[in-house]
Parts: sequence; C-alpha cells; structure tokens
Amino acid sequence: MKFQSEYDAPWSSSAELHVLNTGEWRYQRPVIDGTKCIKCAACSLFCPTGCMKDIGDQFTADLDFCKGCGICARICPVGAIAMEREA
Repeated sequence: MKFQSEYDAPWSSSAELHVLNTGEWRYQRPVIDGTKCIKCAACSLFCPTGCMKDIGDQFTADLDFCKGCGICARICPVGAIAMEREA
C-alpha cells in the first residue's frame, strides 16, 4: 500500500511513502465476539498500531497491521475480544 505525502522527502526524489504490512509478525490474533461488543472503542483507543476499526455494529482488527500484542483483549470491559493462536 502506498500513500502520497504533501511534503517532498529529502532522501528521495519522490514524495511517495511506503507502508509495510506487519501483521505477519504476530503469533496470536484478536477475535471479536460481535454479540458482546458494546462499541465503547476502548480497543481502538489503546491499540498501539491503530488497527482496530469500527465496522458499524462492532470493532474489528485490521490483520495486515495487528501484531497480536493482546492489549485490546485486556482492555475490553466486557470481554468481547479473545486472543487466538495463529495456525
């Protein structure tokens, strides 16, 4: 995925930024139980990578960027997020 910057980068002739998908680094992933999610957004606020996204009726993790730290599961006040080991 690439983004355009409004600023010219001094280290290159292009203002294009490269985004690295870091999701493959994780050993566990968050699984959200939509029936429990109360949309408090605590998971989104505390996620260090900002990968928790509001999809309407619940939040979900963007697994391209989620590193599996488990902060979202620990911070969820209703226990709607469980961490599952990657296969």
